[in-house]
Amino acid sequence: MFFLRETNPADLDTLYKLARMVHFINLPADKELIGEKIARSRACFLAAATGEEVRFDTSHDGSAVKGSPIYMFSIVDSETQTCHGTAMIIARMGYPGNPNLSFEVSTKHFFSKDLGQGTSHLVLKLHLDETSPTEIGGLILAPSMRKHPERLGKQLSLIRFHFMGMNPHLFSDRVIAEMIPPMSADGRSVFWDALGRRFINLSYAEADLFCQHSREFMVSLLPREEIYATLLPPEARQVIGQVGPDTKPARKMLEDIGFRFKDRVDPFDGGPHIEAKLDDITLVKSTQPDLFAGPCPASQCKRHGFVSVLHEDGKFRAVHTPYTALESGSRAIKLPKEAMQTLMLEAGMPIGVTPLNLHGKSVAKQPKRAKSSKKRATRATA
Repeated sequence: MFFLRETNPADLDTLYKLARMVHFINLPADKELIGEKIARSRACFLAAATGEEVRFDTSHDGSAVKGSPIYMFSIVDSETQTCHGTAMIIARMGYPGNPNLSFEVSTKHFFSKDLGQGTSHLVLKLHLDETSPTEIGGLILAPSMRKHPERLGKQLSLIRFHFMGMNPHLFSDRVIAEMIPPMSADGRSVFWDALGRRFINLSYAEADLFCQHSREFMVSLLPREEIYATLLPPEARQVIGQVGPDTKPARKMLEDIGFRFKDRVDPFDGGPHIEAKLDDITLVKSTQPDLFAGPCPASQCKRHGFVSVLHEDGKFRAVHTPYTALESGSRAIKLPKEAMQTLMLEAGMPIGVTPLNLHGKSVAKQPKRAKSSKKRATRATA
């Protein structure tokens, strides 16, 4: 059986090896930075479990934990305890003084009456977002597991929305995802080489890594004026707003649950930024708190979905499992014994449930979710 849990230090070597296979700004191939992210994530899970607040440093005065709150998830084989992949949520991406950057994409039309003809031009303009949206990212699965019948990559992706549904107060009301565009075989970005490097004398990999420490250099060095993409080489223009072949399934999956392209692209590589309102994401809407009522035979379980628990010590556990609900209105479910043991559950413990059959339809038809009594967090400045 595979289960999902909070990423812990035992996963560091595996994540470093996986990070070297791809070029993710949220999961850099830097062991020290990955270790720092794991430590920050564990502090965040513990705070979520205990209700305490972890203050994160936005002033760079050293008075708080550095960086944004993040939550890193690992998918693990329960028999071997081997980690096979990870995904993360960055709770607050960009804040006053440290904005999240993108290029706004628009089209300008020109027409000459005398010539009787016109032209249309794609235009890019730097956009600085200080509203602290939540970002999902850093998803990578070991190549040997990418065709697994349990659809492990999809589990890694969707567990983030289950966690948001159980803890909406921890996240922004707007969620973004930065999609990877077509890249060269050696990890270069033709968009960066044609545009970004004209203003910032760093390679794509160097600029990507430096962003882990600061984005000030991009704010200071990239032009604020409109940039006509017509002036870029054709191969650079062609990747604007596009995703690479390996990213197409991920984009479709996110669009199926409510994400849309809002005419913004990444200033590094031109890949699309897609986004959704938290309350509009179908998996978030269908997630609800329940109680564990005890074990039952798997043959009696007619439903499927994510079931999770966040223990008081900050240990998060989730499985995609069959389950059965008790009589209508009781908000209690039973699970097969293997799932119960993996989650370390006892009868009466609070759990989270998202109806979801990964072996059938990607998202089952969901009931309306009752409004949460918890207040949603406002834009973060810490």
